[in-house]
Amino acid sequence: MSFDPLVHIVREASGEPEGALVLLHGRGADEHDLTSLLDVLDPERRLVGITPGAPLPGPGGSGGRWWYMVPRVGYPDPATFHATYAQLTAFLDGWLQDRAIPWERTILGGFSMGCVMSYATGLGPRRPVPAGILAMSGFIPTVEGWDAEPETRPELPVLIAHGARDPVISVDFARDARDRLEAAGLPVEYHEHPGAHHLDPRMLPRMAEWVAERSAQFAP
Repeated sequence: MSFDPLVHIVREASGEPEGALVLLHGRGADEHDLTSLLDVLDPERRLVGITPGAPLPGPGGSGGRWWYMVPRVGYPDPATFHATYAQLTAFLDGWLQDRAIPWERTILGGFSMGCVMSYATGLGPRRPVPAGILAMSGFIPTVEGWDAEPETRPELPVLIAHGARDPVISVDFARDARDRLEAAGLPVEYHEHPGAHHLDPRMLPRMAEWVAERSAQFAP
């Protein structure tokens, strides 16, 4: 490997992978948290799946790992965000290059804090454009020294799923992301479920269809 690896789990494709599916876990979890979701979203295993683990330990020995520290919701701590952003993007760029899979055949998704890092990786300045972003219960971050650039990738599809009663990350963040992305011309599919800060099982079939729709375009 020609890059500094994050701890991660790889679920291989059933044959030669047509692309990749990257899932980033939420606050206080680890690389194991979303591994079972890889088979749910890609049951035919057309894609190689990877679930990286965040590099930061939870504050105060709280367990699990974090992608950045949280002074307040919506506004990641700049120092830890920038350090992790640099580490995550370098890791994913290197890992995909080693697997000979371009970003345009890579679907990027995450839950909660992992959703934030998915937005950051997929919308960041001068970043390559992925095949899609699966945004689950998160927000587009506001961080000094970093700005989203959705206007530079108007054909990037995004599926947003968020609980209308989320007490951790308000649904207002999801609505704001939808509005900003649609205003920039991105094709956004938006879903609010009636629950809180969790994945709604009723959304999983549509998410799997959405992943299949994206990956169908990867086939030769």
